[in-house]
Amino acid sequence: MALTLVLLVVVVALVFEYINGFHDTANSIATVVATKVLSPGQAVLLAAATNLIGALAGTAVAQTIASGLLDTGVVTVTPIVLICALLGAVAWNLITWWWGLPSSSSHALVGGLCGAALAASHDRWAAIVWARGGAHWWGEKGVLPKVIVPMVTSPVAGFIIGLLLMGLLFSLIEFLGMRKGVLQRLGRTRFVNLFFGKAQLVSACAMGLSHGLNDAQKTMGIIALALAGATAAGTFDHLPAWLDFLRIKEDATQQFQIALWIKLLCAIVMAAGTAVGGWRIIKTLGHKMVKLHPINGFAAETASAAVILTASHFGIPVSTTHNISAAILGVGVARRFNAIRWTIVERMVWAWILTLPITGGIAWLLVLVARMLGWID
Repeated sequence: MALTLVLLVVVVALVFEYINGFHDTANSIATVVATKVLSPGQAVLLAAATNLIGALAGTAVAQTIASGLLDTGVVTVTPIVLICALLGAVAWNLITWWWGLPSSSSHALVGGLCGAALAASHDRWAAIVWARGGAHWWGEKGVLPKVIVPMVTSPVAGFIIGLLLMGLLFSLIEFLGMRKGVLQRLGRTRFVNLFFGKAQLVSACAMGLSHGLNDAQKTMGIIALALAGATAAGTFDHLPAWLDFLRIKEDATQQFQIALWIKLLCAIVMAAGTAVGGWRIIKTLGHKMVKLHPINGFAAETASAAVILTASHFGIPVSTTHNISAAILGVGVARRFNAIRWTIVERMVWAWILTLPITGGIAWLLVLVARMLGWID
């Protein structure tokens, strides 16, 4: 029964990754589709390839999810707890996908983990690592430095970089001798569209790499956490040799190793999800919020990728959704303030604000139900 539950965690985690594919990965390719630089099919193939490369490039974010948010000395992270956490995130992702709202799968997962851990520990807030380590009050790991603070600062950075980069590009083109009034016609000039259409292929690749390096690793962390717990509990002690790959070992720094098969599986499942259902989110980001041209798409993707790649280096699980949305806003404001459809932005911001408490609440309730059914102590 214990082995079955562990494998069920893996299955549910892959369901979450699949939904992440048509939810968050759609955000990463929305601009290159909206500007008609690539068709949806071409963009999906590009995202699949670059996501895979990014997923294989590092494990810092996976390590944070697996060992940096919950205190396993206070709460026992059983397969049931992980399943409840994942289901909380899946439920919210499906709701926001149906509404076409680009909310954060990253924060949905973190909210689910925290809510499930809180209920499993009988509402002991110490089960959640708020801040720990480092010389500063915010610490080097925990929900505060790795989730809450970046949830605010990373989209702000994306907005500012997008705004400044777009302004710089406008100034550069004007300096190169474009005629008066170019700021209103930049996206329509043949030269600008041709040049930045090519340049956007590079920025779109950067977005795919950054998404794989950050978002794909979150599910890797969940699977590694489940398998490491099962390994420590002796669940795999009597497995046949051909299933030995399920064991998770610890390295010299006492952090979980993320096996190659986990990376490949997560990246492939995410790409499949993108191919099936990403268009709803793409329409919101690429068409409804602001009209985009290749120069705008290049600036937004470059700004967002820069923020996500930097966060990934430090193991911070930031939201692709928040960053590309904020960068698009910055690019739109650089064109003109009323270029933004602010009613769409308002709906998105509410989805961002509600993600952590709602997913945490759903997971918390699911753990209570599991306890009532006798599935958890």
